[in-house]
Amino acid sequence: MKGTATQIYTQEQLMQQKQKLTPLQVLTTRLLSLTTIEMEERVRGEVIDNPALETSMQDDPADPMEENGEDSYTDTNEDLIAGDYRTEDDIPDYNLRTQPQSPEQQAFQYADTMSFYDYLLGQLHELSLTEEQETIGEYLIGSFDEDGLLHKSLLTIADELAIYHGIDADEKEVEEVLLRIQQFDPAGIGARNLQECLLLQLDRKEPTSQTEQQHLLLTQCYDEFTHKRWDKITQKLGWEPEEIDSVVAELVKLNPRPGASLSDSMERSMPQIVPDFIVECFDDNLTFSLNNQNTPRLRVSNEFMQMLNEQAASSHADSRNAAQFLRQKIDNARDFILAIEQREQTLMRTMEAIISLQRPFFLEGDEALLRPLILKDVADVAGYDISTISRATNGKYVQTPFGLFPLRYFFSDGIANTEGEEVSVREIHNIIKELVDGEDKKTPLTDEQIVEALKTRGYKVARRTVAKYREQLHIPIARMRR
Repeated sequence: MKGTATQIYTQEQLMQQKQKLTPLQVLTTRLLSLTTIEMEERVRGEVIDNPALETSMQDDPADPMEENGEDSYTDTNEDLIAGDYRTEDDIPDYNLRTQPQSPEQQAFQYADTMSFYDYLLGQLHELSLTEEQETIGEYLIGSFDEDGLLHKSLLTIADELAIYHGIDADEKEVEEVLLRIQQFDPAGIGARNLQECLLLQLDRKEPTSQTEQQHLLLTQCYDEFTHKRWDKITQKLGWEPEEIDSVVAELVKLNPRPGASLSDSMERSMPQIVPDFIVECFDDNLTFSLNNQNTPRLRVSNEFMQMLNEQAASSHADSRNAAQFLRQKIDNARDFILAIEQREQTLMRTMEAIISLQRPFFLEGDEALLRPLILKDVADVAGYDISTISRATNGKYVQTPFGLFPLRYFFSDGIANTEGEEVSVREIHNIIKELVDGEDKKTPLTDEQIVEALKTRGYKVARRTVAKYREQLHIPIARMRR
């Protein structure tokens, strides 16, 4: 008789360290992503929803928290104690207004705006996702370029999530979230290359013999299609020239830049962009401020404070329930005020870091003076992590003496010239565009010729790098520019 196998179950302890955000941190993070207009709307909405908040445009005594240099509030007792809020001075009173605004600053016209990033986030938050998946989705969307495409590898995204957010996700888990984002509008968003972008758009179309042919062309002859090698397509698929022309004519109607089209449509609907910061220059001295003069001043309602004291002092059960409600509203109001204060501090320190790192540009307005800059550089100077800087700069604009610029304008990678100095990639972009604009269209410059032209100007750039920059500028290859 054969013996039966015995299963042995063991129990062991596993220690894991996980970071959990407090409600105040979550609120601060969400407020940080808002633009000036969105923040104004959020403040007004919060005042309507929470009766413990009230607005006042009059100047009030300084916040006692600032005088003491610390937060004197602690909640160590579940019982309601009226003394926790003895007077309104025990509640932080935060003035959202900054320095007095000049007449030019007061003349800014406000428009209802929504950034491309916020538009996608709105769709993301409608999905049923875990907290970790939502963070992954937000990071993916923040990694899209201006065309709405993702050029970072999923492995890189996974590594950055581990470093900056403490999320241990593999490539498959990141891809699962990306595939859901790729179902967002506009079609093609979140694609990792042009081929995937076009295929995503085809998948949204009603299946027909024409779409099947387009799909076949993109999957079987993509390289031949992009290089217009029609003879090769004929050999592979056995199509007649007229059939190829018909398929290609419909295929080129697809949008290779879904993000750009969305941004363009939003820009057309916005008569004027509202700057979040205003930078001014006086005798080589730069000053800046938040453009929030239309945001009301907030404080906790004195009436609510008195009501809490009255209800908490009573021993009646109904009064204690009422006191619990009042205290919750006051705590929510207090957290909202503190979150706004932290948001402002973060934005000011972020803008201060950008100005210090790009000071020559803010003084003279010459794009050539922009130095290579990445989020980590600003994070190091401001003292925040990269994800915080990403939220603080996404969708934000700054008004300068030289025009209105998105904060992302000041970020770009860099390369070293022959003298060992690091220059912005944007400068290389401008030179390539200048070379192409001035070329003889009968004999357009090849990538190799552009490499040589850059070398004569002191920039040693590889041919494949030139090809990448050319594609970023949406400049076709030489033979397609004839």
